[in-house]
Amino acid sequence: MARAGRRIAAISIDLLLCAIISWVFFFGVEFASLAIFAVEQIVLLITLGGGVGHLLLGMRLVTLQGEHCGVWRPILRTALLCLLIPALIWNSDQRGLHDVFSGTVLVRR
Repeated sequence: MARAGRRIAAISIDLLLCAIISWVFFFGVEFASLAIFAVEQIVLLITLGGGVGHLLLGMRLVTLQGEHCGVWRPILRTALLCLLIPALIWNSDQRGLHDVFSGTVLVRR
């Protein structure tokens, strides 16, 4: 399982990338970077098993059984992640509530 430092670094990469895209293409319009982040996460989690930050840092998202997440899990996970609070509350396994509720876990490749 990927540890907290690696996960925080990955989301930081994703948020920075989305903020740059928002600034360049949408001139810093409010919530544009959050929308870009949500689309990036959903599309890449479904197709590649991880966002840009996850993939750069050698992680992928799987179900608790180690299988591909499908479609609905990345959508639910991303919606909860965009709310921020579920990502800040962790269980004893160091999984955020967004991962707990979606039945997913970030693992190292």
